[in-house]
Amino acid sequence: MGRLLALVVVLLATFTASAQEWGRVTAPTPGPPRSIGFYTAGCLQGAQALPLDGPGYEAIRVSRNRYWGQPVTIDYITTLSEKVRAAGQAPLYIGDIGQPRGGPAPSGHASHQTGLDADIWFERQPGPRLAPAEREKPRLRSLVRADDGGIDDSVFTQQHVTLLQLAAGMPQLDRIFVNKWIKQRLCQTVTGSRAWLRKLVVWVGHDEHFHVRLYCPPGNPQCQPQAGYYEDDGCGEQLDLWFTRPPVTLPPPGTPQQPYRPKLPAACAALLKAP
Repeated sequence: MGRLLALVVVLLATFTASAQEWGRVTAPTPGPPRSIGFYTAGCLQGAQALPLDGPGYEAIRVSRNRYWGQPVTIDYITTLSEKVRAAGQAPLYIGDIGQPRGGPAPSGHASHQTGLDADIWFERQPGPRLAPAEREKPRLRSLVRADDGGIDDSVFTQQHVTLLQLAAGMPQLDRIFVNKWIKQRLCQTVTGSRAWLRKLVVWVGHDEHFHVRLYCPPGNPQCQPQAGYYEDDGCGEQLDLWFTRPPVTLPPPGTPQQPYRPKLPAACAALLKAP
């Protein structure tokens, strides 16, 4: 038992040191954009910064310096924001995309490592843009009740349905991670064309924001795609499983982060050390 504990401590210290190194990098590398590795074990060359303000969106929590991504991701966000604005909705809050060179973050994410993930918050506030200090801790309400017993109908509106449908219809999109209650509500209420529901994949959390994940772009041979998911709209047995025998659950509050993370591709070590 003592040896096992010592090994866990070493692994945790190694991962923490690695994530801290990636988190300390403040600028991207030059060169053409290249996503290297997998979404949860990779890095990013030639990252592009999302402008902190744009038509239909504003970036939040900017002090984290995680507003870097592939150009396709930046284009996805700005195009979706224009669509949302055209639909008469308030600006989007854009959260984490990735670090300047991708890689593991010291806290908050297992993925977001290749510049192809982004968090978009359900909360919107009409009116003037947030002041810099307010952007660090904006109000971000959950669409799910505090007892995890279903959708909070005092927060959830048809605008959220429209937002998710617009996000799911973008051609670069691989999938969107949402909470099980959100997927269930959509499965129960969406009429007409339901093909876009297939893009909504259930994952733990994701009740205050949804997580978009894009396909590996052309010309990125070292980018590893993710396996497929639903063949249909995902409203049947796959969804029921999350309510009967959930394949993944959130750990209790205060549980230490798991020390193991997949090994990064060898090319990422050189990218991290590049000037």
